[in-house]
Amino acid sequence: MQIYLPIAEVSVNAFLLLGLGGIVGFLSGMFGVGGGFLITPLLLFIGIPPGVAVATGANQVVASSISGVLVQVKRKAVDFRMGFVLLIGGFAGSWVGVQVFAWMTALGQIDLFVQLSYVLFLGLIGGMMFVESLGALLRSRRLGAAAPVRRSHVHTWVHGLPLKIKFRASGLYISVLPPALIGALVGFLSAIMGVGGGFILVPAMIYLLGMPTRVVVGTSLFQIIFTTSFTTIMHAVNSQTVDMLLAFLLIIGGVIGAQVGARVSQGLKAEQLRILLALLVLAVCLKIGFDMLLQPAELFSIATVQP
Repeated sequence: MQIYLPIAEVSVNAFLLLGLGGIVGFLSGMFGVGGGFLITPLLLFIGIPPGVAVATGANQVVASSISGVLVQVKRKAVDFRMGFVLLIGGFAGSWVGVQVFAWMTALGQIDLFVQLSYVLFLGLIGGMMFVESLGALLRSRRLGAAAPVRRSHVHTWVHGLPLKIKFRASGLYISVLPPALIGALVGFLSAIMGVGGGFILVPAMIYLLGMPTRVVVGTSLFQIIFTTSFTTIMHAVNSQTVDMLLAFLLIIGGVIGAQVGARVSQGLKAEQLRILLALLVLAVCLKIGFDMLLQPAELFSIATVQP
C-alpha cells in the first residue's frame, strides 16, 4: 500500500515503514538504545531525503524515551537535578547543531554532511564498542566467576573542577561543567544526526561522572526526551523537515517491536548483546560508506532554481 509523504515528497509503502519502525523498536528493546542512529540510515536507504530523515527520525526516539522514563520514575531511579544540568547543555548543543544543519542545507551540502557524520561517528563508536565487548567476553570466559569487576564510582580529575553542587539521587558532589558539556555534545549530535545519544550519554555518566548504574538509564532518558523534542521543534520551524505521517507510522511499528526485543534480550549475556550491537553499528557505517563510493545511476540531474 503506497502512501505519499507530503514533507519528504516521495511515495513509500506503508507496511515497509511499519516494518522499519518495528525493526528499530526490536533492536531498541533488545539493546536498550533509543535507535536514532539506526532509523535515520534506514530511512536514507529507502529514499527519504536526509533532512527529513534526521528531523523525523527523532520523533521515534522521543516516543520510546517517554515510555521508558515513566517506568524509571516509578522506581525512583531518575536524578532530576542531574537531568536539568544535562538539559541546559543539551539545549545549547541542539541550537548550535540546528544552525549548522541549516547552514549546510543552504550550501546544498547537507546530504554529504549527514552521510559523512554517520560514517565517522558510527565507525568510531562501533569499533570501540566491539573491541571493549570482545575483550570483556574473552576475559569472562577465561576467568569465569573470578573476572574482576570495574568500579564506576571512583574519583577522577572531573571531581576536582569548580562550580560543584550536590546531586543527592546520584550521591555525587561534583562540578556542573562536565555534565553540561556532555549534554551539549549529545544535543549537537541529536540535531545533526537525528540520534538521541543514549549510547554516548550512558557510558559517559557511568565512567566519567561516576554515577551509579541504577539512576543512569532513567536520567539519560529524561534528558533525551526534552533535547530531542527541542531539536525536532527547531527543525520544524527552521527548515520544515518534520513529516508527521512518516513519524506516526514509525512510532506504531517501534512500539510493537520494542516489546518483542525486550523479551529476546533476556536470553543473552550483556557481553553478547554489546558485541551484536557493535556489529550492527559497524554494518550501518559500512553500508553508508559503500553507498557514498558508488557511482550514481544518473550522473546529472535537473533542478529548478528559485529567483
